[in-house]
Amino acid sequence: MKSIAVFCGSNFGNSPAYLEVTRSLASELVFREIRLVYGGGAVGLMGAIADEVLRLGGQVTGVLPEKLAGAEIAHKGLTELHIVKTMHERKALMAELSDGFIALPGGIGTLEEIIEVFTWTQLGFHQKPCGLLNIGGFYDKLTGFLSGMSETGFLSEYHLNTLLVDENPRGLLNKLTDQKITYQPKWIR
Repeated sequence: MKSIAVFCGSNFGNSPAYLEVTRSLASELVFREIRLVYGGGAVGLMGAIADEVLRLGGQVTGVLPEKLAGAEIAHKGLTELHIVKTMHERKALMAELSDGFIALPGGIGTLEEIIEVFTWTQLGFHQKPCGLLNIGGFYDKLTGFLSGMSETGFLSEYHLNTLLVDENPRGLLNKLTDQKITYQPKWIR
């Protein structure tokens, strides 16, 4: 794995563990020589992970829509920054530049981003691993909801299990690196 997209909050959240584990993920990415691809912002967990990867000597690619760059949240010190027109272009370019995806805690944008790439895996648009860094149980309700989708016949057990979950950055990166996804039609008979 050469690069990984990290989706995360443009705020810090209300637990110091979010920032602590975000920095641990940054350290693990640099140790493994994995390029960070992220949303290009200098604020919240987004800015924190970029700052830490850069501080440790790693490579960071940001992808930011013009409108947000104009709002002065663009990170000025990245290895590479792509300014795109729309959020759709942002997500498409991040997916193209990445070998896998991780969601840290965040808001509805973070949720939307990880669910979209997870859906693309299910539909066979890519075979890149997707994971949730479940800091302090942040994603417990989401994984419970997805399990309910599977139990009620709307999400196959195979596809449910392709979304990897771990509370530890090293453990999650190991799972992402080891995962081999093969396309299976999503339609349950």
